[in-house]
Amino acid sequence: MTRAKVWTYRLALFLLLAPGLAVAGDRPLDITANPFETDFAPGGRLSLDLCSSGVGLRGTDENKLRVSYNSKSAYDADRVKVRLKGSGNSVSLEIDGCPHNNFQITISLPKITHLYVRMWAGQLDISNITGDKNLELHAGQLNVDVGKPEEYGQVDASVTTGELDAASFDVSKGGLFRSFHKSGPGKYKLHAHVGAGQIDLN
Repeated sequence: MTRAKVWTYRLALFLLLAPGLAVAGDRPLDITANPFETDFAPGGRLSLDLCSSGVGLRGTDENKLRVSYNSKSAYDADRVKVRLKGSGNSVSLEIDGCPHNNFQITISLPKITHLYVRMWAGQLDISNITGDKNLELHAGQLNVDVGKPEEYGQVDASVTTGELDAASFDVSKGGLFRSFHKSGPGKYKLHAHVGAGQIDLN
């Protein structure tokens, strides 16, 4: 086989295998450590798919993403599944298999992080985090420390049934299908929705 044919063969083999390599790199990573820690750049985007529980998201000065959880039962905690996808400044995290006995999850991340969170039910507390926030719960309570209201360019919040309190935006409503929309001078976007329950934006 000539040298040209060897290089042609190697190139064809690489092109054939490259799609498989790309897919393998995109596969979720199952996390078994508790707590778990990985590098995460400020200004990145974090997507969270969370099971019903109590969750605290806290901004810190470190360039790290830390996840820890606890349960009254060690057996129940062992059934929790944590999956991580992505790296650098774009990460997706999925947590399921949560027990129903006051299960608590704590997630620490850089202060400047853009959030996308979906959660079935429970309580979600967010504090000391600057950036876009897209937050939805089917049922429960959503508490958000919004920081400086003027940092937001677009804000919308709604509950299908329940309470909507947004002291930072001079809004307080209760009942069915309550919502508000506001525009401001800032660059960030805030979207918050709870199907049945309460939203506090302070």
